Amino acid sequence: MKGGHVVTETRTHLVDDFSLEMTGKDVDKLREAAHAIPQGTRINITFLGNEDLSMRVEAARVVLEEGFVPVPHISARRVKSRAELREFLDELKRVGASEHVFIIGGDPKVPEGPFPDSLSVIDSGLLPEFGVREVGVAGYPEGHPEIATDELWSHMVAKIRSLKQQGLDRVVLTQFAFDSDRVRDWIAETRAHGVDCLIRIGTPGPAGIKRLLGYARRFGVGTSGSIVKKYGFSLTNLIGTAGPDRFLTELASTVAGGPAHDGIKVHFYTFGGLLDTAEWVNDFSARR
Repeated sequence: MKGGHVVTETRTHLVDDFSLEMTGKDVDKLREAAHAIPQGTRINITFLGNEDLSMRVEAARVVLEEGFVPVPHISARRVKSRAELREFLDELKRVGASEHVFIIGGDPKVPEGPFPDSLSVIDSGLLPEFGVREVGVAGYPEGHPEIATDELWSHMVAKIRSLKQQGLDRVVLTQFAFDSDRVRDWIAETRAHGVDCLIRIGTPGPAGIKRLLGYARRFGVGTSGSIVKKYGFSLTNLIGTAGPDRFLTELASTVAGGPAHDGIKVHFYTFGGLLDTAEWVNDFSARR
């Protein structure tokens, strides 16, 4: 009973201070979901190729207006020039949304400008100039389909070191995962590499099963068989939706009482929508 109590408390702890993700086009959906999201929640704003600067800045402004903490993304390989990066950061600062950013390499294989990866943006020295206080960087518990594992670790360590040297706070936010055992091991490996900052474990909110599998294939996360086993649905029945109940419960059991307990939170990828995700999290938290 005592062990079950610890797991339950850990499960609840994991989703306390959760974060969410939206696109620049989701402003109306955010307003619709705002009543179900705790004030002060961090909301990441994507940096996609079909969004422009004004759309991203407006989304960040609305996130702030609704009482949440905007975390705009910067996709390094999509930034066309140093001047464009300065303009984006300046506009974010103008609307009061530059304190927290998340920097990622981005999808294009060929950089559209001078930044080949997230480390080059961090090393540009521009972030503190525009009021950035905290920077999120990516983590990949189940690996990256195009980047060797050793390279992932060396880049993470270099990014964390550079941010420390600039006096900036750090967060590691992971690609979404399905395998709680692998996430547990990856957390231990991350700490062994000297990365002692907050880790936000990415997981999909409730979404259609076919959609989840499609995103998993796109991002090279696991295999269909492992997803089925760890996420709790059947390949013979792809109708309906699935939520991360099993994943979060298993993750809680792997970190309960461990030394990393206080440094782990959850980030929800809102493939199934902001409102559905927020309501699912509220229900999950209530089922203690």
